[in-house]
Amino acid sequence: MRNILFLLLFVFGFSNLSAKVIYNMEKAEPGSWFCFRKDINIDGDPSKAVIRLAADSKYWLWVNGELVVYEGGLKRGPNPKDTYCDVISDIKPLKKGKNNVTILLWYFGKEGFSHRSSDIAGIDFTLTCGKQKIDSDESWKSIKHPSFFVPTKESPNFRLAESNIGYDANKGMKFFASDYDDSNWDGVKTTDLVSANWNNLVDRPIPFWKDYGLNDYTRVEKKGNQVIGHLPYNCQLTPYIKLKAKAGKEIEIKTDNYNGGGTPNVYSVYITKDGEQEFETPGWMNGHEVIYNIPDDVEVIGVKYRETGYNCDFTGNFVSDDKALNTLWLKSQRTLYITMRDNYMDCPDRERAQWWGDAVNELGEAFYALDPNAHLLTRKAIHELMDWQRADSTIFSPIPAGNWDQELPMQMMASVGYYGFWTYYLGTGDKKTIEDVYDNVTKYVKMWKIKPDGLVTYRPGAWDWGDWGENADMKLLCNLWYSVTLKGYREMALLLGKKDDANWALKTDEALTKAFNEQFWNGKYYIHPEHNGLPDDRTQAMAVVARVVPKENYPIIRKFISGTQFASPYMEKYVLQALCDMGYYQDALDRMRDRYKYMIESPITTLWEGWDRNQNMGWTYNHAWSGGPLTILSQYIAGIETVKPGFKEFKIKPQMCDLNSIRIVVPSVNGNIEASLKKTDKSINYEVMVPQKSEALLYLPKSLSSYQVNGKSYSSKKLSKFNSDDSDFYVIKLKGGVWSVNGK
Repeated sequence: MRNILFLLLFVFGFSNLSAKVIYNMEKAEPGSWFCFRKDINIDGDPSKAVIRLAADSKYWLWVNGELVVYEGGLKRGPNPKDTYCDVISDIKPLKKGKNNVTILLWYFGKEGFSHRSSDIAGIDFTLTCGKQKIDSDESWKSIKHPSFFVPTKESPNFRLAESNIGYDANKGMKFFASDYDDSNWDGVKTTDLVSANWNNLVDRPIPFWKDYGLNDYTRVEKKGNQVIGHLPYNCQLTPYIKLKAKAGKEIEIKTDNYNGGGTPNVYSVYITKDGEQEFETPGWMNGHEVIYNIPDDVEVIGVKYRETGYNCDFTGNFVSDDKALNTLWLKSQRTLYITMRDNYMDCPDRERAQWWGDAVNELGEAFYALDPNAHLLTRKAIHELMDWQRADSTIFSPIPAGNWDQELPMQMMASVGYYGFWTYYLGTGDKKTIEDVYDNVTKYVKMWKIKPDGLVTYRPGAWDWGDWGENADMKLLCNLWYSVTLKGYREMALLLGKKDDANWALKTDEALTKAFNEQFWNGKYYIHPEHNGLPDDRTQAMAVVARVVPKENYPIIRKFISGTQFASPYMEKYVLQALCDMGYYQDALDRMRDRYKYMIESPITTLWEGWDRNQNMGWTYNHAWSGGPLTILSQYIAGIETVKPGFKEFKIKPQMCDLNSIRIVVPSVNGNIEASLKKTDKSINYEVMVPQKSEALLYLPKSLSSYQVNGKSYSSKKLSKFNSDDSDFYVIKLKGGVWSVNGK
């Protein structure tokens, strides 16, 4: 019910500029914590009550002493001015008559790569129940929480808006208890939304976090003064400890990922009181191990951890008879999930930032790895990207942003292009989002200047970057990304009936393709005359993916890619895709096994930013852009690919190569697609479950002479009436239901 409500509110929008923001009278320093309380009377049916709560920056909400929201609020903002607002329904502790509402606020108070500070450490609260309305006003009480402080030993790097968290248990208080005496608390100051720089309140477009509860570590070991909790996998977590100590002992809590990416991230400090006590730090960290530094004379009774994360399930699955590929797929899925929370992230440690090169790879993986709730995060990202568009029509990431504003043109073209926005539409059928952003996309696409020869004018942007590694042929990559942009833009224009825009995009792309082949193909590969390095595998791959390469040149491109490995894990996804698009599926599998070998064999459960995890101590080992193999294995090797938006119609066209069996689950918006595929030298078997609202196009190899479909026999003569876009296959349609297809 809660998810349905916040979705409806997001679609129709909500703004309340007359509302009041309340804040504590004491000066708010970065990383400070404040408490707010109010007793309220509910006149009507409490089950009908709805709370709308906005905050800068994060909050925890109790009603009648029971925790209702664990870490509410989203990093600011939906655009450079406005603020996200949570919508909370089904508030079980709420009762008719007297109730207590208590809020703990964590104020970031500084900018980051995924947060813009408003400079007001406050909340905006509205509870409606029938005709009754209770707002944040002067009647609330507040106090700066005396236990929290910011440790000064080392600060998180400048990309993070979060501060380290210190907690002194000697100053603790059960402020959330319904009978707590708040008579000595301060009153509050009030201001309006505009004066607070919060402006319009935009309802939260994604679910509240999934809370997996407190769990035991897989293993706990003691090394000197350290207690180390081993986690089952890399996850977003809050560490917990129960202990017995005298007052004043300082316990430092970090993870093994504290310096992930080469710079400090976040840690916590707990100062003990006398006796038995427990503590759970409220700010999340990530890693494979939690490291508690325990002073002498402290007795540790137990340690646990709470995993929280984006609220979706690991519904997708891929299992083949190659254990290495299975491991790679699962590590890709885990890497995707740990880089999702308020926004898509490049990494959960160094930056937590929504770089759109990463986001494009992530949104494509989400269709195969996670349930459809994941696509709400993509929709949020799309709206944010275009709502942060600048007056000169350029766009930039990461956003939301407080201390970053540099444009990376190639990542931006990737975002609005075929594999960004259009792939989101193909997987969801969400036409409304395309309508919402179309005009801004048009401004961006037509901002680029086309030269008389048909090529695009190179724009280095604020950061001239195309990929890590050597020999990136930047000017060629720029033209190819623009071709991909034009193809996605043309599809959006056709969808919305914008025929003139669609024709312009087609003609512009045709002219670019013609000029590209005439000027840059030397008979062996593409290379720009001003490129000083060796020829680039990324460029050849992007030429294929952009459909610029004539098919007669595929064998030449194939040979070049087979002997060249410059792409980082980010662009490797497109290299593998290019091999598949050309029909060289076994090449793609062989290259995948080779390039990801050390990641597959590593005990680390996520994928790394670079091929060498330790290079310059600057790589993260849980980086979103590295999960491209998940998409390649699911879409090309298992062969599940949407044809009509939302998987209303989809292909099952497996290319099993040297594999003998594949089982796959694809969690489409119309229901789970399931397929089990087995082959021998002389036979093939498909067991398929098609969602009731979908149809499957099953591709059957012509190399076999006969098939049985749910027991009904089809000879090759009968099958010849089924047309295909591939001369090596017959295609039959399967409606919703369970199907068994056997070929000999």
